[in-house]
Amino acid sequence: MSTATPAYESLTSTWTRLHHLQHLQSIAGWDHAANMPPKGNEARAAAMAEMAGLLHRMRTEPALTAQLARAEQEPLDDLQRANLREMQRQWRQSNVLPESLVQRQSIATSRCEHAWRQQRPANDWTGYVGNLQEVLALAREEAALLSAQTGLSPYDALMDRFEPGMTSARLDGIFGEVRQWLPGLIDRVIERQAKETLITPVGPFPQNRQRALCEQVIGLLGFDFQAGRLDVSTHPFCGGVPEDVRITTRFQDDDFLTSLMGTVHETGHGRYEQNLPRELLGQPVAQARSMALHESQSLSFEMQLGGHPGFVARLAPLVTQAFGDQPAYTPENLHRLITRVKRGFIRVDADEVTYPAHVILRYEIERPLIEGEIELDDVPALWDTKMMELLGVDTRGNFKDGPMQDVHWSAALFGYFPCYSLGAMYAAQWFAAMRRAMPDLDTRIAAGDLAPVFGWLHDHIWTAASRWTTDELALRASGEPLNPAHFKTHLEQRYLG
Repeated sequence: MSTATPAYESLTSTWTRLHHLQHLQSIAGWDHAANMPPKGNEARAAAMAEMAGLLHRMRTEPALTAQLARAEQEPLDDLQRANLREMQRQWRQSNVLPESLVQRQSIATSRCEHAWRQQRPANDWTGYVGNLQEVLALAREEAALLSAQTGLSPYDALMDRFEPGMTSARLDGIFGEVRQWLPGLIDRVIERQAKETLITPVGPFPQNRQRALCEQVIGLLGFDFQAGRLDVSTHPFCGGVPEDVRITTRFQDDDFLTSLMGTVHETGHGRYEQNLPRELLGQPVAQARSMALHESQSLSFEMQLGGHPGFVARLAPLVTQAFGDQPAYTPENLHRLITRVKRGFIRVDADEVTYPAHVILRYEIERPLIEGEIELDDVPALWDTKMMELLGVDTRGNFKDGPMQDVHWSAALFGYFPCYSLGAMYAAQWFAAMRRAMPDLDTRIAAGDLAPVFGWLHDHIWTAASRWTTDELALRASGEPLNPAHFKTHLEQRYLG
């Protein structure tokens, strides 16, 4: 049977094959973080490098050049045109990088991340830098190649992999404004909360009960356990593929809220993946639009919904059921615990008010690091200065709770950190749009009805996938492109009344 779009059909077959191999790659990556014994690292790194090389060869296959050009001339509908646009984007990014660089990066990041797991608890900055130096050198090499192809600055070229269309010039304006009002807001909120009575939960909190609670809450949030699972890793993440989503968390015997709210966060990522358009799976247009939009889903769940008093009222009896009755588990006290604002070292444990400070700090270090304006030896002193400036926290000599705390640099994810705070801004914008469309939203959440939230996200974000650019998607969903004012309004209303 003949088709009017033979080049396009051939391309979709190639991308379906890529999706199948990326499925295996992602599960191997999850296993590396969650299950693999330490002595398996070198063999796993070599296998992952081999897979990275194979995928790179498929994306840079010479025949694709002519197929992409021919597909441009074929009678495609709007959805097919969007898919072709995303194919071309991936093709351009891949073709500028030599296979040898891709494989060297895969080995270097595997080695660095694996060693980091032991070096961080040991506060071994010197040992860490020994591995990170190679990762940084390769990231700079990648940035230079992408920069030459796109015309963007080296850092912007790396950021564009995660957040297409975002530039450091635009970010400087957004983050510069937040820098102006954030420290004062933190001070006012902490001063206000100091007058509240807060009851601390009494542990220990057995890890098997924490896990059962997390799985119960994941189910409450609509996660499909027939297409995903919950496991444990050093650094919580959501991986896998839409058909097989892998969520991880980490447990502490003396604290259940970190694992619980971290799991709520990762469930937001997981539900986005599980609700991408199934009929188009394997095609770039069916992938998540950007990492800021991905983070907007995890933060819609963890912060917008997870910090909502109506949702916390549903959590309270589940917490009591898991750990026994305590005064700390009343809905009012649990809400105060979940929305408690305090200055701290650790980004992943930070509340939503102080969190942007952690992101701005990393952005202000990694951008000049990639641009070659500073070196790794400069990082600790810069970190200490900026932590004191933004949060009033002293991190001198504390590398494990300072510049070694995140896995991102070990994994060469330079340009990713801004997506977290951009995601928080989008999440506030989505809920502002929901409240305009459904004025009774808060009443419905308080009554235990979460369907309006999930329905709106499904219709406006999840099933849209990569059909439109990020700005166009935001415009269609909320009536405007990214507007950080919604985030400031949300924080002021929730924390200052």
